[in-house]
Amino acid sequence: MRENIHRFFRAARGAGVHVSPAESIDAMRAVAQVGVSDRTILRDALLLTLAKSQDEKLALGDCFDLFFSQPEPRQEQPEADGNDVSENADQSPSSGEASDASGGSPPAELGPLAQMLLSQDRNAITAAIASASGAASLSDIRYSTQRGIFSSRILDAMGLQRLRDDLDELTATNPALAERLRAALDGLREAVRDTVAQGLALYAREEAENLRNEILRNAPLARIERRHVAEMRALIRQIARRLRERYSKPRKRQRRGHLDVRRTLRRNAAWGGIPFLTAWKRKHRDRPKIVALCDVSGSVAQVSDFFLLLIHSLHEVVDDVHSFAFSSHLIEVSDILEKKSPEEAMAEIMSKVGFGSSDYGSSLADFEKEFMSALTPQTTVIVLGDARSNNLDPRADILRRISERSKRLVWLNPEGRLAWGFGDSEMPRYATFCSVVRQCATAQQLERAVSDIVATYQ
Repeated sequence: MRENIHRFFRAARGAGVHVSPAESIDAMRAVAQVGVSDRTILRDALLLTLAKSQDEKLALGDCFDLFFSQPEPRQEQPEADGNDVSENADQSPSSGEASDASGGSPPAELGPLAQMLLSQDRNAITAAIASASGAASLSDIRYSTQRGIFSSRILDAMGLQRLRDDLDELTATNPALAERLRAALDGLREAVRDTVAQGLALYAREEAENLRNEILRNAPLARIERRHVAEMRALIRQIARRLRERYSKPRKRQRRGHLDVRRTLRRNAAWGGIPFLTAWKRKHRDRPKIVALCDVSGSVAQVSDFFLLLIHSLHEVVDDVHSFAFSSHLIEVSDILEKKSPEEAMAEIMSKVGFGSSDYGSSLADFEKEFMSALTPQTTVIVLGDARSNNLDPRADILRRISERSKRLVWLNPEGRLAWGFGDSEMPRYATFCSVVRQCATAQQLERAVSDIVATYQ
């Protein structure tokens, strides 16, 4: 049962429930206390120890129901099976080994699998399928194309080869009993196929999701199909969560610094060196500041949706973030991103300034006029946009002054590099004043770029 519970943990992870080693230990302790005889109590114990939210509770409950529902083998017999066996028994009284095939015990010389199938012991057959599934490592199944392979492995582990030999022998000595055994074997094959299908549903979900996410991570953001937008938003939320988990905790730990042994010993000299009081080495760190300018014009509206999700996460990772959005003019959106959920914040920002005709020159002029004082020598300025200004004055001189007043200027462009400088693209002119210019056409490129920026403050 311990191995079965461990396989359930793997299935739970595939269902989207994060199960840490510590949580799995707690769950095993709970199972040891409540036992496994009562399925309802076992289900409640696992949900209480593993689920951290209502969504995880629902997912875990469905996973439990699927995992512990064992497919039952069909019990089919030919219609004339009893008469055939009786006639055969009357005609061949000397065949004592097969004379009781119509209802008594199976012949003793048959293999274990044949005896199990002929005895129609459903519990024994179900337990044998479960044991063979473990021996065949069904939990390693990942793709639908592997169903045939794992079905064969399970049947082999149950003794299919010996069963075939028994069938050949019975076909020659007792055709009626052989027909019963073939019908039972057909039911067994169907039960094994159901078991493999169940394993595929349980264990392949994580791999399928990882494969789908990997494809989305490398797909151009600007060309995401409408049916994949929700999945891409979920992927961007995962990226934002990883950024928070990766950088928020280390930053909190590093504020304290490292133990200063010399000062600690001197401070505790009066107590014989027992460290009642501690002293810490504190490294001076510039207070991190980020100013983010996000293009939400019509040409990049779909991409800016994902950009805003990442900017929203920056407000939870970095202490001091000022965010701005612009099309033909620029507004500050820091309060919206800090006080509202990502979906509400994006909807409000796009309603106020989104989908317009882009004018980088006018937007940079708005920033210089009202918000230039937000820049300090410790500020990193991030511009997220395609640098297409509809052949209007790009005001690169303002970008130069922004670069001079800040620590560094990073430009993240969703277009491919081959498009920079063609048409109304002002990217080559703007790039002159940037510390870093990176293509962010995919979610993976966007994650790497934002991660590198945040990492400099840790």
